[in-house]
Amino acid sequence: MSTQIAWGPRMLPANEVILRNEVVLDNRLSALREVALTLLREVESLRITEPVTLSRKIRLSDEVQRFEVDLICSALSRTAGNQTRAARLLGVNLTTLNAKIKRYKIPIDGRKLDLEKTEDQESAA
Repeated sequence: MSTQIAWGPRMLPANEVILRNEVVLDNRLSALREVALTLLREVESLRITEPVTLSRKIRLSDEVQRFEVDLICSALSRTAGNQTRAARLLGVNLTTLNAKIKRYKIPIDGRKLDLEKTEDQESAA
């Protein structure tokens, strides 16, 4: 004789309730694992960013550009290059995202550019 447990309005066998609880627990663990991995990636990206050197002049426009490029590259990599989803993720219009991608010459695959090399090339031209 199987033990029955109330599951919402129905009575289910105990082994089925245990199985459903295990599935729910697995889903929660998967979500927690994904959150932890995202957090680790974000912490790693903080390590990669270069520290501010006081000997170098800091221009707000340059720093805003770096920040925008990092965000756009991150959004593009998280959406596998899908610009519509990246724009939605960033909370901007698709046309705005496209304009910034062209202005900052961001590769569509979301790879990060070395802005200092790009700025040096533009100033040399």
